[in-house]
Amino acid sequence: MQIRDKEDNQSEDYILQNNKKTKFGVFFILIVLVILAAGVAMTGVYFDVW
Repeated sequence: MQIRDKEDNQSEDYILQNNKKTKFGVFFILIVLVILAAGVAMTGVYFDVW
């Protein structure tokens, strides 16, 4: 999978494009995953699993 360059006008069908929507989406997904991982860790501590 390649990231589309701004100068590359030959193809518009890349999944990941170098624009604000893609950057926001990536950061949003990463933040949600970190929050979920923290939640799982906190429940493990609360129920004395770890």
